Amino acid sequence: MEDLTQAQQDELATLLRELETQLPNAIDLASAGAATVELDQQSVGRLSRMDEIQRQAMAKSGRRSLEVRLQQVRAALATLERGDYGICRECEEPIGYARLKARPETPFCLDCQGAREDTRR
Repeated sequence: MEDLTQAQQDELATLLRELETQLPNAIDLASAGAATVELDQQSVGRLSRMDEIQRQAMAKSGRRSLEVRLQQVRAALATLERGDYGICRECEEPIGYARLKARPETPFCLDCQGAREDTRR
């Protein structure tokens, strides 16, 4: 892989800053969907309650994912400040521009990310 050009770093820094601004709003929306489920049997049938509980669990999971992504964005901005943005934390090789363009907060190259996912299975 090649190192990022200054223009690519600037573009990716802009994307990271936009994500840092947008993600808290998305987290707020996801939090609203994760509100406590009302279990009033008079107003809602059992299947409807089960559907609502499943929807709540999905909203909580989505919120957690967004919170993790925000942490990763902030960590990527910190690496940008230190001057080592775009370097894989595992193998210390440059992360490809295409991968960073798709996920500017990613701390791992494709090979290392794939290896990490394989070990989780």
